[in-house]
Amino acid sequence: MKPHLPMKHSVIALSVLSAISVTSLSAIAEDSKEQRADTEQKKIETIQVTGRSLSYANSTVSSEMKKQQTPMTSALSIIDNLPGVLVNEGDPFGSDEWSTSISMRGFQLDLASQQIGMTVDGISNGNSNYGGGTKASRYIDTENLRSIEVSQGTADISSRSNEALGGTLDFTTIRPSFDEKLTVSTTLGEYNARKFYTRYDTGEIAQDTFAWVSISTQQNDDYMDGSITNSRDHAEGKIISRIGDVDLTGYLSYDDAVEYTYQRVYGLEQYAQDPNWDGLIKTFTGVPYQDQALRKTWGTERENLFGYLQADFMVSEVKVSTNVYYHKNEGMGKWMPYYMADVTDDGAGNPHSELDNSTTAFGGSSAGSIYFVNRDGESLSPNAGCVSSIGYPYGGGGPEIDPGCYEQGAMPVSSNRHSNYSKERYGVNADLIWNTTIAGMPNTLRGGLWYEDYQRDENRSWHKTIDAATGPRYENTPYWIQYSREFPVETLMYYIENEIDTGFAKFRLGAKKFNVDVTKEDQFVPANNLNVSSDSDALISAGFVAPLPLSGLEVFGGYAENFAAIKDGVLELDDTDVSQIEPETADNIDFGLRYSTPGFNASLTYYNIKFENRITFISNEDVNGIDFLEAAAGGYVNDGGVESDGIEASLDYRLTDSLGVYVSYTKNDSTYTDKGFLGNTVLGSAQDMAVVSFDYTKGDFYAGFSTKYVGERYLDQANTQETDSYVVSDLYVGKTAYEFAGAIQSMELSFTINNVFDKNYLGTIAPNAAWIGAPRTATFNAKFVM
Repeated sequence: MKPHLPMKHSVIALSVLSAISVTSLSAIAEDSKEQRADTEQKKIETIQVTGRSLSYANSTVSSEMKKQQTPMTSALSIIDNLPGVLVNEGDPFGSDEWSTSISMRGFQLDLASQQIGMTVDGISNGNSNYGGGTKASRYIDTENLRSIEVSQGTADISSRSNEALGGTLDFTTIRPSFDEKLTVSTTLGEYNARKFYTRYDTGEIAQDTFAWVSISTQQNDDYMDGSITNSRDHAEGKIISRIGDVDLTGYLSYDDAVEYTYQRVYGLEQYAQDPNWDGLIKTFTGVPYQDQALRKTWGTERENLFGYLQADFMVSEVKVSTNVYYHKNEGMGKWMPYYMADVTDDGAGNPHSELDNSTTAFGGSSAGSIYFVNRDGESLSPNAGCVSSIGYPYGGGGPEIDPGCYEQGAMPVSSNRHSNYSKERYGVNADLIWNTTIAGMPNTLRGGLWYEDYQRDENRSWHKTIDAATGPRYENTPYWIQYSREFPVETLMYYIENEIDTGFAKFRLGAKKFNVDVTKEDQFVPANNLNVSSDSDALISAGFVAPLPLSGLEVFGGYAENFAAIKDGVLELDDTDVSQIEPETADNIDFGLRYSTPGFNASLTYYNIKFENRITFISNEDVNGIDFLEAAAGGYVNDGGVESDGIEASLDYRLTDSLGVYVSYTKNDSTYTDKGFLGNTVLGSAQDMAVVSFDYTKGDFYAGFSTKYVGERYLDQANTQETDSYVVSDLYVGKTAYEFAGAIQSMELSFTINNVFDKNYLGTIAPNAAWIGAPRTATFNAKFVM
């Protein structure tokens, strides 16, 4: 990768020196270790599902929600019970990003759309798309997760994301312990699932300096037929220190994942045929057309390194928080096309040079497909009049793909297609807060900026399958590099906001602006280079929060103009006209009530959203099966938008000192404003969702049972295919024992069953398709603290 700004290497060095977080340590200089530990515990205990007292809807996960999931589970799944949020993962442990989606108020985060922002300790995650992006769950080990705050719709004005049309998810990491300790955790589960995790908290390693470091490794087989194994190795660390009047936080995370994807089912009819099979096969057949569905060839590899260094300090009366961060991502997506692309003109009757593994073609296009050859490497044609007997997958094909249509001695050929990704980004954040008074009223002025520079590189290589009749192994040297592109992207966001407390209410008013420059640099054909400026207007944000006469009750309201920049993926096609494409925008309104007293918390929010300039890919032709060459003509256009309104409600109530109940309900109406689908329900969005969860704690024993209802959803914009509603339940039981074996401070044993009743359902929705939801999965965890 070519660095395109000289300061990049200094940022890398600075980021790798430490491991970071977003926490202020001003208490270190004042409190004893015991006081600080007590303060920290109280902060954790006061986290409420109903969210903070803000002028927009927000929710924070509770400790009970974390217990409903296992230490192996993706951090994304923990937010699924919050009002307005729907998380679907095709794998029981979230080890397949291909089948993962998040839906919130009609906005989607999935293969096709990135409309929900993500941050890690308040820092941009660097886009969430499958090809070259990274979701927050790859940065954080679930056992290092402190909390997740969900801002539905009208998020905080300082949020660092240019995808946040429908809200922001902020994932935060745990703080170092003030005492030295070692945590060892082992998780075992169905589908050969196992995870080994250890974390060392250093205690005070220098004056006012504390740290932790963790490592983990995990794996699980696919639940369909057990033919592949997903794996993940992860290392993470964090350090906090106070030097003079400056609080420093450092964080570093490394993640190496190998995952195999599930395939979507194409329509309700295919799902009805077998609701427990995604259509991929376990055994190699030697017939390339069928082996394109071999599960072990549907693979993804991802490697991420992420770190930041943050400083918090005062300049006169102004609080300053600033950080620098660095992120490097490398990965590969694999498929096995059932042919070789004919990319070199070798002349009629001559052997195909693509077969000799001595040359690589760079760029260009395929003149046709090679299916079967003779021993000399010359293409063969099927016997005249032969009718193919192959009907699977994708409805089968013609005689050219059927070995039975060739004379004896015909040799099948196929390819392994690799999409190779890499991304390197660095950024700087700065926030200023000035607390003062105006006419005796408390006033807070905030301002800040976010600058990020990244470059994403992408190329696609085609490799000959060594022997397509016996196995999927492939030649290391590609016979064709189809394309090679670089995407430099520069982002600058800056904001200002003022909040005044009049006594009877707090009012805020602010504005922010994005300047985003996106470029494509074609490494083979410079004439295909593109550039687009994706700048926003001044985005207004306003709101209020006011206490009502009933103690603990408050009313709030918020308005925000949200923005999503044009993604670099829009520039990938060479024939795309980007001059007419505009960034996506959304106007969000929240209005609601919150009630909070000891043992009882509730919230009710009404929202209205108008999403405009939705960027959509319009294909000009149909392709049967997978378009491995991605040769279908088409382009991106701003095609209408979405209007959403609804209510989100939640209640968290302690029935007794030991038993609590949590309830949430969402009523959502999201419809298209496109001319062709005006008034139709947005595909993948559920109109009704509800959660009921009972959680019990007595002494060292705890248990809980949670049930979620998800209403019907559509697979298509035309609303012709509607999925059934479904109900999924989770159960957990655990017990902790303290100071029982010498150096061991505590031992915690927990047992979790997700999808207790093994319900069949469709999870992530894609256009005219869906992924099968994960089945019942039992998991056991043992954790020791020493």
